[in-house]
Amino acid sequence: GKERIDETIDPELVIDRALETYQKKGYSEEWIHQRILAIRVRNALTDEWDKHGVEKGREYAILTDEISKAWSGMRTREYKNFKGLTKENLRDNMSTTELILNMLAETSTKDISKEEKPEGFSESMEIAKRGGNVAKIARQALETETGKSVITSKNATELNQVVVDLIEGIVENEE
Repeated sequence: GKERIDETIDPELVIDRALETYQKKGYSEEWIHQRILAIRVRNALTDEWDKHGVEKGREYAILTDEISKAWSGMRTREYKNFKGLTKENLRDNMSTTELILNMLAETSTKDISKEEKPEGFSESMEIAKRGGNVAKIARQALETETGKSVITSKNATELNQVVVDLIEGIVENEE
């Protein structure tokens, strides 16, 4: 309880606690920084939705689904199922590239919304699809260049195991 009161007084403590939690879970520094940025991007998008009459809860979820479907080809629930998730946070189980593309989709949606100033949910729905499509184009271009899918079924446990295996391999080679 005292920690939460301290965090109310100094919100930076919340960020420090989040960073520490992600580090303890084995996330890389690069991923952690992308995740923190993803939170900021999401907040900027929801602030924009608030300005244009989108209601928290159900409408946010529907618009988020449209953004996800536009860039990844999957709605949020489908994406979570693809990764074998139940209650876990989808973004916490994305690779760095998936996070970046999701941020691009959300930032694009926010930017288009700022320019077009939609009125309400239905106009915001069309903008969500367009914003997600910007990231879809980037995803497809990257997949063409690399010859492999950006979207991975790996979840945080599997993604973090790759990092652990890499570190252990380096240590063994040094010994």
